Amino acid sequence: MAAPQRHVAGRQARRVARRLVIFPSMSRALRTTLLLLASAGLLVLVGSALVRWLPGTGGQVDDPLLSPAAKRVTVDVRNAGGVDGMARAATGHLRSAGFDVVGIGNAARMDLDSSVVIDRVGDLQAAAEVAEALGIARVASQPDSNLFVDVTVQLGADWRVERAEPPERRSALDWLRGLVGSR
Repeated sequence: MAAPQRHVAGRQARRVARRLVIFPSMSRALRTTLLLLASAGLLVLVGSALVRWLPGTGGQVDDPLLSPAAKRVTVDVRNAGGVDGMARAATGHLRSAGFDVVGIGNAARMDLDSSVVIDRVGDLQAAAEVAEALGIARVASQPDSNLFVDVTVQLGADWRVERAEPPERRSALDWLRGLVGSR
């Protein structure tokens, strides 16, 4: 009785093996070609990832995202003069100048006549750069490690943004038309 059971078990194993064959209707040459192409693609992918990590083959040294020496000045902008939109305008101005504005809003008091840039970490040079970008003459140093910013800007009623020509904004449809028309 043991022999017929082995025979049935052998038949079942062959059926399972036939089901496990990938794409049984494909020719052997086509399957081999697809397997080689997939292996080559995987090899290129792994190779490019490894090359990226080798010393001397990574990103550019001047790339600010990869350079540990590149320091972005974090700025908190406060409207202390009571003029609507002043902090928003200063934020756009600072961001276009390369500063990292991390906070924006109204100051606790809204009666400040003249603007001031306040150093919060003991780096007067960074505060002076922010003041120059905004055209503010007054710079003060009041380090405060609880604020988590390098510089605080308090905009008084005297601050005015230069009326620069806004960049031309085009809709996506106009952009596509320009792209197709340039060919």
